Parts: sequence; C-alpha cells; structure tokens
Amino acid sequence: MRFQRQAIRAAIALMVILGLPSVLAGQSTSKGHDAKPAHQHPHQHAPATQGETAKPPAQEGETRLRLEDLEKIALESNPTLAQAAASVRAAEGRKLQSGLYPNPTIGATGDENTPGPIIRGGEFGFFVEQQFVTAGKLGKSRDVAEQERLLAEATAQAQKQRVLNAVRSFYYEALGAERRVQVQTQLATLSQQAVKISKELTNVGAADQPDLLESEIEADRAEVNLAMAKTAQARVWRELAAVVGSPSLQPTPLEGNLEDIPRLELESAIGKLFSESPEIRSSEVTVARDEAALRRAKVEKVPDIVARGGLRNNRELLEAGGKPVGLEGFFDVGIEIPFFNRNQGNVAAARANLERARGEVERVKLSLRMRMARAHKEYQDSLITAEKYQTQMIPRAQKAYGLYLNNFRQMAAAYPQVLIAQRNLFQLQEDYITALVNTWRSAVEIQGLLLAGGLEAPWIIGTETSSADKTEPARQMKER
Repeated sequence: MRFQRQAIRAAIALMVILGLPSVLAGQSTSKGHDAKPAHQHPHQHAPATQGETAKPPAQEGETRLRLEDLEKIALESNPTLAQAAASVRAAEGRKLQSGLYPNPTIGATGDENTPGPIIRGGEFGFFVEQQFVTAGKLGKSRDVAEQERLLAEATAQAQKQRVLNAVRSFYYEALGAERRVQVQTQLATLSQQAVKISKELTNVGAADQPDLLESEIEADRAEVNLAMAKTAQARVWRELAAVVGSPSLQPTPLEGNLEDIPRLELESAIGKLFSESPEIRSSEVTVARDEAALRRAKVEKVPDIVARGGLRNNRELLEAGGKPVGLEGFFDVGIEIPFFNRNQGNVAAARANLERARGEVERVKLSLRMRMARAHKEYQDSLITAEKYQTQMIPRAQKAYGLYLNNFRQMAAAYPQVLIAQRNLFQLQEDYITALVNTWRSAVEIQGLLLAGGLEAPWIIGTETSSADKTEPARQMKER
C-alpha cells in the first residue's frame, strides 16, 4: 500500500510538472532582458526577444487589433475632436467679423412738411450715412481675433493629444487585462486538474481529506480570480470603446508587447515638454492676445467720423407765383468728443489682464515641472518594480515551485505546500502585469505632454480651468 501511495503521488507530481511548462511558456522572463531605447514611442512595438512574454499564438483567421487601428478610429469618431474643430471655425468666423467695415445707413428725410401756397408740402429726399473707423481700430480688432484663433488651434491640438493619450493608456490597460485573463485561465485549469487527481487519490486512500479540501479551496479561489479578471477586462474595453467614440467595439485580441517599455530620462522629458507643450503655447498666445487687446483699448478713445449727406426736393416757392427751389444737396459731419469717456477703465483692465497673462506663463511652466516630477517618479517606481519582478522575484518563485514539486515527488513535502507555491507564483505574475501596465500609463503621460481627459470637453488652456483639474482624470485612472 505504501508503494502504491508513493507511485500515485509521483504520478500527480509528474502531471503537475508536465502542466507547468504550458503555464509558464507565455509568462516567464529572463534576467537578461535588454533595456529599450529611450526614444522609443509608446505605440511602437519591437518583436518579442528571448525572455520577453510571448503572445499566445493567433488562431486561424484571427485578427489582432493594433494600437494604430484604435488611434485611427478615435481620430475619426471621438466627439471632442469635432468640438475642437468647430471652435477653430468659430474663431475664424469671429476674426472675419471683427475686420468688417460698418455698414452704411440709407433713409428718407422730410422737412417743413406743411401745406400752404408757399411751403407746398416742404422738402422730401433721401440720405446716406457712413461711419468712418479711425486709428486702425479694425486692424487691431483683427489682431485680437487672430490670437484667439491661434488659441483655439492650440486647444484643438491639445485635445487631439489628450484623445491619443487616453487611447494609448486604455490600450495598455486592455493588453494587461488580456494577460491577466490568460494567467488566471491557466491557473484555474491547473487547479481543476489538481482537484480531480486529489479526489481520485482520496477514493483509493492515497490522499488525506485535508489535501482534497485544500485543492478544492485553491480551485474555487482560481475561479473567483478568473471571473474578476474577465469583468475587469470587460470594463476596460467598455471604457476604451467610449474614448475611441465607437460604443459597439467588442473585446478583440490585441497586438502588442507589454515588456517593450521605453526608457525615459527626466531632463529630456522636461525639455520636450517645454518646447512642445500646448499648455505653454496657449499661455504664450494668451499674452499676445492681451497685448493686442491693450493696443485696441488704447485707440478706442480716438473718435470715429460720422458723415451724412443726400438730396432732397424743396417744393417751397422762391416768391409768390415763382418757381420752387427744386433739388438741394445737404451733408453733416460729426465726431464724438472724448471728454468724459476716454476708455480709461477698459485700458486699465486690459493692462491688468496682460500682467496676469504674463504671470500665467511662469505659473504653467512651474506647474508642468512639478507634474512632470511626479509623473516621472511614478514611472520610475513602476519600472523598478517591474524589473524586480522580472529578474528576481518571479525566477525565485519558479525555482521554489519546482523545488516543492520535486520534494513532493520524493515524498519530502506535502501537496498543500505545492499549492501555496503555485499560488505565490501566479500572484507574482499578476503583480508583474500590474507593474507593467502602471509603467506604460506613466510613460504615455510623460510622452503625451502630461495631457489627459480624452472625453473631457475641450477647454482653453490658461483660463478658468486649473492644472489640477485637468490632470484629475489621469490621476483617477491610475488609482484604478
């Protein structure tokens, strides 16, 4: 009987050992994982190298969705981009309107309209009135509107980057969710096999009841974790479908490699941020707009000229029994005297707005530097964590799992110890995937100029919305 129990346990160990390579084939990593170039863009993928996680083989006829495909859908369907484009067209319309000359006024005129043998109904005619704009006011108004158009364009460009950042972040989260489902499916399969064998051993008296209960608990735990991984994957895909503007988008196998992480240096990231950030660009355009508004306010006190002239028929007789006066011409020219109102209040307000806008440029730069420091710190923490899992913790867990299996085969360890080692290995695999996803989120944020909110309404940078409010969607996404 003792020999029979040993033989059966050896068979279990052999079964588990044979199942282990299939579990770890798509998950194991080596210590010699090469660093990726720092200039690598988040949506560029290199082929998997030795030690990287291999993608499961594509089924016949299966199409894998690429990040570029999702970005294309988002650029065509995300409604915020259409809103931003409409804002640009509206700014162009305001610029056109601000440079148009005032329309002339035409009308009828009458005077001394009384009957009588001399007056004979008086004078009837028409007039044309025109306001002549002075001091280049129209040109200066166009200058203000042009800066507002540039501000709208910067907002549209920023919104495009926001949408792309959101798509990329959800893409890597979906890629990680896909990996978690694969890991949990493999664990659930192994756990069910262990329960089946444990029941057979218990029936023949080769295993104890606690061993069976332990294996059943592990199987139930694996089923719960698998169900949670699937619901998490469904949630990510629903959010991804929303941000790309295609609610009908269904979960699809993804083309990508989570381990292909770019290497980012803080100083180079800050340099790129300061040279390309639409937030800084918008704050600088706001300064130019307020400078133009100040120039426009200063010339408002220069009065425009209003000229009025026309013709009328004077039916009044020159003398009793004589001829009527006939056609007469007339004109009026007038200007407003800037005696009380010299637009001094608006000039003072424009100066204050300009001072505020100049301070906003410096505030935005300091705010970006602070936000970049936080984002890069999160990137470094996640990268260090992922590398530690990849090079040390997972290989050690694999070794421990193998040792427990070998000890179990030699009757030197109980089966629950194998289950605990198995659970620990798969938990480390899950944590490793989480660290990779967090690293990609931070990398997308850094390379995407710290812009977030792919479904937030486009806003004009540097006005009412604070930088803290703008980054809140990204922070909430990370906390998930």
